[in-house]
Amino acid sequence: MNSEKKQPVLRTRALCKNFKVGRGQYLKAVDNINLDIYPGEIVSLVGESGCGKSTFGRCIVRLTKPTSGDIEFEGKPVIHLTANEAYKYTRNMQMIFQNPYASLDPRMTVKEIVAEGLEGSNRNKEARVVELLETVGLNRDHISRFPHEFSGGQRQRIGIARALSVNPKFIVCDEPISALDVSIQAQVINMLKDLQRDRELTYLFIAHDLSVVKYISDRVVVMYLGNMVETAMAEELYANPLHPYTKGLLSSIPVADPRIARNRERIHMKGEVLSPINPPECCRFVERCPYAKKQCWEEQPLLKKVAKDHLVACHLF
Repeated sequence: MNSEKKQPVLRTRALCKNFKVGRGQYLKAVDNINLDIYPGEIVSLVGESGCGKSTFGRCIVRLTKPTSGDIEFEGKPVIHLTANEAYKYTRNMQMIFQNPYASLDPRMTVKEIVAEGLEGSNRNKEARVVELLETVGLNRDHISRFPHEFSGGQRQRIGIARALSVNPKFIVCDEPISALDVSIQAQVINMLKDLQRDRELTYLFIAHDLSVVKYISDRVVVMYLGNMVETAMAEELYANPLHPYTKGLLSSIPVADPRIARNRERIHMKGEVLSPINPPECCRFVERCPYAKKQCWEEQPLLKKVAKDHLVACHLF
Protein backbone atom coordinates (compact mmCIF):
# COMPACT_ATOMS: atom_id res chain seq x y z
CA MET A 1 0.00 0.00 0.00
CA ASN A 2 1.30 3.41 -0.99
CA SER A 3 -0.81 5.87 0.97
CA GLU A 4 0.96 8.84 -0.67
CA LYS A 5 -0.72 8.06 -4.02
CA LYS A 6 -4.20 7.31 -2.66
CA GLN A 7 -6.97 9.21 -0.96
CA PRO A 8 -8.34 7.68 2.23
CA VAL A 9 -11.55 5.71 1.83
CA LEU A 10 -12.31 6.53 5.48
CA ARG A 11 -11.09 9.46 7.54
CA THR A 12 -11.92 10.43 11.11
CA ARG A 13 -10.92 13.73 12.69
CA ALA A 14 -11.12 14.47 16.43
CA LEU A 15 -13.75 11.76 16.78
CA CYS A 16 -15.17 11.49 20.30
CA LYS A 17 -17.87 9.45 21.94
CA ASN A 18 -18.82 10.20 25.54
CA PHE A 19 -21.42 8.40 27.63
CA LYS A 20 -23.09 10.31 30.45
CA VAL A 21 -22.82 8.27 33.67
CA GLY A 22 -23.90 10.87 36.22
CA ARG A 23 -24.38 14.57 36.81
CA GLY A 24 -21.45 16.24 35.09
CA GLN A 25 -19.69 12.90 34.64
CA TYR A 26 -18.86 11.45 31.23
CA LEU A 27 -17.15 8.22 30.27
CA LYS A 28 -14.81 9.04 27.39
CA ALA A 29 -15.01 5.82 25.35
CA VAL A 30 -13.44 7.35 22.22
CA ASP A 31 -11.36 10.45 22.69
CA ASN A 32 -10.04 12.56 19.83
CA ILE A 33 -9.26 9.83 17.27
CA ASN A 34 -7.65 10.87 13.97
CA LEU A 35 -7.33 7.95 11.57
CA ASP A 36 -7.01 7.51 7.80
CA ILE A 37 -7.74 4.13 6.18
CA TYR A 38 -6.85 3.61 2.53
CA PRO A 39 -8.59 1.50 -0.17
CA GLY A 40 -7.71 -2.20 -0.03
CA GLU A 41 -6.03 -1.89 3.36
CA ILE A 42 -6.58 -4.03 6.46
CA VAL A 43 -6.13 -1.85 9.55
CA SER A 44 -6.30 -3.64 12.88
CA LEU A 45 -7.43 -1.85 16.03
CA VAL A 46 -6.06 -3.51 19.17
CA GLY A 47 -6.11 -2.94 22.90
CA GLU A 48 -7.50 -4.32 26.14
CA SER A 49 -11.24 -4.80 26.68
CA GLY A 50 -12.91 -1.47 27.42
CA CYS A 51 -10.43 0.68 25.50
CA GLY A 52 -13.07 1.90 23.01
CA LYS A 53 -12.34 -0.30 19.98
CA SER A 54 -15.89 -1.50 19.37
CA THR A 55 -17.40 1.91 20.14
CA PHE A 56 -15.15 3.44 17.48
CA GLY A 57 -16.28 0.82 14.96
CA ARG A 58 -19.94 1.37 15.80
CA CYS A 59 -19.51 5.12 15.33
CA ILE A 60 -18.14 4.52 11.84
CA VAL A 61 -21.11 2.42 10.72
CA ARG A 62 -23.62 4.83 12.35
CA LEU A 63 -24.84 2.37 14.97
CA THR A 64 -23.64 4.85 17.61
CA LYS A 65 -23.78 8.61 17.15
CA PRO A 66 -20.46 10.34 17.93
CA THR A 67 -20.43 13.12 20.50
CA SER A 68 -18.20 15.29 18.34
CA GLY A 69 -15.72 15.14 15.49
CA ASP A 70 -15.95 14.27 11.80
CA ILE A 71 -16.14 11.10 9.72
CA GLU A 72 -15.54 11.19 5.96
CA PHE A 73 -16.14 8.32 3.54
CA GLU A 74 -14.60 8.74 0.09
CA GLY A 75 -14.15 12.43 0.86
CA LYS A 76 -17.76 13.09 1.91
CA PRO A 77 -18.86 13.87 5.50
CA VAL A 78 -21.22 11.28 6.96
CA ILE A 79 -22.11 12.60 10.42
CA HIS A 80 -25.22 14.52 9.29
CA LEU A 81 -26.55 12.51 6.33
CA THR A 82 -30.12 12.63 5.09
CA ALA A 83 -32.11 9.37 5.14
CA ASN A 84 -31.41 8.72 1.45
CA GLU A 85 -27.70 9.51 1.83
CA ALA A 86 -27.47 7.30 4.92
CA TYR A 87 -29.02 4.39 2.99
CA LYS A 88 -26.33 4.66 0.31
CA TYR A 89 -23.60 4.99 2.92
CA THR A 90 -24.62 1.97 4.97
CA ARG A 91 -24.69 -0.20 1.84
CA ASN A 92 -21.02 0.63 1.35
CA MET A 93 -20.18 0.25 5.06
CA GLN A 94 -21.09 -3.05 6.73
CA MET A 95 -20.20 -4.72 10.02
CA ILE A 96 -19.43 -8.29 11.10
CA PHE A 97 -20.37 -8.58 14.76
CA GLN A 98 -18.46 -10.26 17.57
CA ASN A 99 -21.14 -12.61 18.85
CA PRO A 100 -22.63 -14.86 16.14
CA TYR A 101 -25.18 -16.14 18.67
CA ALA A 102 -26.68 -12.70 19.36
CA SER A 103 -26.26 -10.95 15.99
CA LEU A 104 -28.69 -13.17 14.01
CA ASP A 105 -32.46 -12.93 14.49
CA PRO A 106 -33.55 -16.38 15.78
CA ARG A 107 -36.99 -16.00 14.16
CA MET A 108 -35.62 -15.54 10.64
CA THR A 109 -34.37 -18.19 8.24
CA VAL A 110 -30.94 -17.94 6.66
CA LYS A 111 -32.56 -16.80 3.43
CA GLU A 112 -34.41 -13.98 5.21
CA ILE A 113 -31.28 -12.90 7.12
CA VAL A 114 -28.96 -12.77 4.12
CA ALA A 115 -31.57 -11.38 1.70
CA GLU A 116 -32.73 -8.58 4.01
CA GLY A 117 -30.70 -5.94 2.18
CA LEU A 118 -31.22 -7.33 -1.34
CA GLU A 119 -33.45 -5.86 -4.01
CA GLY A 120 -35.26 -7.62 -6.87
CA SER A 121 -37.60 -10.58 -7.27
CA ASN A 122 -37.75 -13.45 -4.79
CA ARG A 123 -36.22 -15.77 -7.38
CA ASN A 124 -33.25 -13.49 -7.93
CA LYS A 125 -32.85 -13.00 -4.18
CA GLU A 126 -32.76 -16.75 -3.57
CA ALA A 127 -30.14 -17.26 -6.28
CA ARG A 128 -28.06 -14.47 -4.78
CA VAL A 129 -28.38 -15.94 -1.26
CA VAL A 130 -27.24 -19.36 -2.50
CA GLU A 131 -24.26 -17.72 -4.22
CA LEU A 132 -23.31 -15.88 -1.03
CA LEU A 133 -23.65 -19.00 1.12
CA GLU A 134 -21.39 -20.94 -1.23
CA THR A 135 -18.90 -18.06 -1.09
CA VAL A 136 -18.62 -18.42 2.70
CA GLY A 137 -18.46 -22.22 2.71
CA LEU A 138 -22.14 -23.11 3.21
CA ASN A 139 -24.61 -24.52 0.67
CA ARG A 140 -28.17 -24.45 -0.67
CA ASP A 141 -29.38 -26.94 1.94
CA HIS A 142 -28.84 -24.31 4.67
CA ILE A 143 -31.11 -21.69 3.13
CA SER A 144 -34.33 -22.60 4.97
CA ARG A 145 -32.79 -23.32 8.37
CA PHE A 146 -32.85 -21.13 11.48
CA PRO A 147 -29.76 -19.81 13.37
CA HIS A 148 -30.15 -22.26 16.28
CA GLU A 149 -29.48 -25.15 13.88
CA PHE A 150 -25.90 -24.00 13.22
CA SER A 151 -22.61 -24.05 15.08
CA GLY A 152 -20.86 -20.82 16.08
CA GLY A 153 -18.53 -20.95 13.10
CA GLN A 154 -21.42 -21.50 10.70
CA ARG A 155 -23.38 -18.63 12.26
CA GLN A 156 -20.42 -16.32 11.78
CA ARG A 157 -20.26 -17.38 8.12
CA ILE A 158 -23.93 -16.42 7.80
CA GLY A 159 -23.10 -13.04 9.34
CA ILE A 160 -20.29 -12.59 6.82
CA ALA A 161 -22.63 -13.52 3.95
CA ARG A 162 -25.11 -10.92 5.22
CA ALA A 163 -22.40 -8.25 5.28
CA LEU A 164 -21.34 -9.15 1.71
CA SER A 165 -24.88 -9.19 0.34
CA VAL A 166 -25.00 -5.47 -0.54
CA ASN A 167 -21.50 -5.44 -2.10
CA PRO A 168 -19.90 -3.06 0.44
CA LYS A 169 -16.56 -1.36 -0.03
CA PHE A 170 -15.66 -1.25 3.66
CA ILE A 171 -16.31 -3.79 6.43
CA VAL A 172 -15.81 -3.31 10.17
CA CYS A 173 -14.88 -6.72 11.61
CA ASP A 174 -15.62 -6.42 15.33
CA GLU A 175 -13.65 -9.27 16.93
CA PRO A 176 -15.20 -11.73 14.42
CA ILE A 177 -13.40 -14.81 15.78
CA SER A 178 -13.24 -14.19 19.54
CA ALA A 179 -16.43 -16.19 20.22
CA LEU A 180 -15.38 -19.12 18.03
CA ASP A 181 -13.61 -22.35 18.81
CA VAL A 182 -9.85 -22.21 18.17
CA SER A 183 -10.12 -24.89 15.50
CA ILE A 184 -12.55 -22.69 13.52
CA GLN A 185 -10.76 -19.36 13.95
CA ALA A 186 -8.10 -20.03 11.31
CA GLN A 187 -10.76 -21.02 8.75
CA VAL A 188 -12.69 -17.79 9.26
CA ILE A 189 -9.55 -15.63 9.18
CA ASN A 190 -8.35 -17.23 5.93
CA MET A 191 -11.80 -16.76 4.42
CA LEU A 192 -11.82 -13.07 5.40
CA LYS A 193 -8.40 -12.59 3.80
CA ASP A 194 -9.50 -14.32 0.60
CA LEU A 195 -12.68 -12.23 0.42
CA GLN A 196 -10.73 -9.04 1.00
CA ARG A 197 -8.36 -9.89 -1.84
CA ASP A 198 -10.94 -11.18 -4.31
CA ARG A 199 -13.48 -8.39 -3.75
CA GLU A 200 -10.96 -5.58 -3.15
CA LEU A 201 -12.49 -4.80 0.24
CA THR A 202 -11.15 -2.54 2.96
CA TYR A 203 -11.28 -3.78 6.57
CA LEU A 204 -11.14 -2.24 10.00
CA PHE A 205 -10.30 -5.39 11.98
CA ILE A 206 -10.97 -5.01 15.71
CA ALA A 207 -9.23 -7.64 17.84
CA HIS A 208 -7.31 -8.41 20.99
CA ASP A 209 -5.55 -11.57 19.74
CA LEU A 210 -2.23 -10.08 18.65
CA SER A 211 -1.00 -13.24 16.94
CA VAL A 212 -4.00 -13.08 14.59
CA VAL A 213 -3.51 -9.35 14.06
CA LYS A 214 0.07 -9.90 12.91
CA TYR A 215 -1.12 -12.40 10.31
CA ILE A 216 -3.99 -10.40 8.80
CA SER A 217 -2.97 -6.72 9.09
CA ASP A 218 -1.32 -4.21 6.83
CA ARG A 219 -1.29 -1.61 9.59
CA VAL A 220 -1.95 -1.73 13.34
CA VAL A 221 -3.44 0.93 15.60
CA VAL A 222 -3.04 0.52 19.38
CA MET A 223 -5.71 2.06 21.63
CA TYR A 224 -5.62 2.67 25.37
CA LEU A 225 -8.56 4.15 27.31
CA GLY A 226 -10.06 5.81 24.26
CA ASN A 227 -6.78 7.21 22.89
CA MET A 228 -4.56 6.14 20.01
CA VAL A 229 -1.13 5.55 21.53
CA GLU A 230 0.76 4.04 18.58
CA THR A 231 0.27 3.17 14.92
CA ALA A 232 2.60 1.64 12.35
CA MET A 233 2.76 -0.90 9.56
CA ALA A 234 2.32 -4.38 11.05
CA GLU A 235 5.88 -5.61 10.45
CA GLU A 236 7.35 -2.40 11.85
CA LEU A 237 5.16 -2.43 14.96
CA TYR A 238 5.96 -6.03 15.85
CA ALA A 239 9.68 -5.58 15.17
CA ASN A 240 10.05 -2.16 16.80
CA PRO A 241 7.29 -1.32 19.32
CA LEU A 242 7.87 2.05 21.00
CA HIS A 243 5.06 2.80 23.44
CA PRO A 244 5.44 0.99 26.80
CA TYR A 245 1.86 -0.23 26.51
CA THR A 246 2.49 -1.72 23.05
CA LYS A 247 5.60 -3.47 24.37
CA GLY A 248 3.57 -4.96 27.20
CA LEU A 249 0.87 -6.20 24.82
CA LEU A 250 3.35 -7.82 22.47
CA SER A 251 5.22 -9.51 25.31
CA SER A 252 1.99 -11.27 26.29
CA ILE A 253 1.72 -13.18 22.99
CA PRO A 254 2.19 -16.91 23.71
CA VAL A 255 5.18 -18.61 22.08
CA ALA A 256 4.83 -22.25 21.06
CA ASP A 257 8.51 -23.12 21.55
CA PRO A 258 9.13 -23.63 25.32
CA ARG A 259 12.86 -22.87 24.99
CA ILE A 260 12.15 -19.47 23.46
CA ALA A 261 9.36 -18.82 25.96
CA ARG A 262 11.67 -19.47 28.95
CA ASN A 263 14.28 -17.00 27.72
CA ARG A 264 11.79 -14.36 26.64
CA GLU A 265 11.29 -11.21 28.68
CA ARG A 266 7.71 -10.84 29.84
CA ILE A 267 6.61 -7.31 30.69
CA HIS A 268 4.13 -7.19 33.56
CA MET A 269 2.08 -3.99 33.57
CA LYS A 270 1.49 -3.12 37.22
CA GLY A 271 -0.44 -0.27 38.78
CA GLU A 272 -4.02 0.94 38.57
CA VAL A 273 -5.89 1.74 35.36
CA LEU A 274 -7.01 5.38 35.28
CA SER A 275 -10.78 5.83 35.28
CA PRO A 276 -12.16 6.75 31.84
CA ILE A 277 -14.76 8.91 33.62
CA ASN A 278 -13.62 12.55 33.40
CA PRO A 279 -9.94 11.50 33.10
CA PRO A 280 -7.26 14.08 33.97
CA GLU A 281 -5.25 15.79 31.24
CA CYS A 282 -2.23 13.51 31.53
CA CYS A 283 -0.95 10.35 29.88
CA ARG A 284 -3.69 7.73 30.34
CA PHE A 285 -1.04 5.04 30.86
CA VAL A 286 0.89 6.95 33.51
CA GLU A 287 -0.18 4.80 36.50
CA ARG A 288 1.11 1.62 34.83
CA CYS A 289 4.16 2.95 33.02
CA PRO A 290 7.59 2.06 34.51
CA TYR A 291 9.16 5.05 32.69
CA ALA A 292 6.69 7.76 33.81
CA LYS A 293 8.21 11.17 34.52
CA LYS A 294 6.85 14.48 35.77
CA GLN A 295 5.71 15.63 32.32
CA CYS A 296 3.61 12.46 31.93
CA TRP A 297 1.50 13.47 34.97
CA GLU A 298 1.04 17.05 33.76
CA GLU A 299 0.45 16.83 30.01
CA GLN A 300 -1.31 14.43 27.66
CA PRO A 301 1.10 13.33 24.88
CA LEU A 302 0.12 13.83 21.24
CA LEU A 303 0.79 11.43 18.38
CA LYS A 304 4.18 12.23 16.85
CA LYS A 305 5.79 10.83 13.72
CA VAL A 306 9.01 9.04 14.66
CA ALA A 307 9.58 7.12 11.41
CA LYS A 308 7.85 6.53 8.08
CA ASP A 309 4.22 5.58 8.86
CA HIS A 310 5.13 5.10 12.54
CA LEU A 311 3.49 7.41 15.09
CA VAL A 312 3.55 7.23 18.88
CA ALA A 313 1.94 9.27 21.67
CA CYS A 314 4.57 9.19 24.40
CA HIS A 315 6.72 11.84 26.09
CA LEU A 316 9.73 9.50 25.84
CA PHE A 317 9.90 10.22 22.11
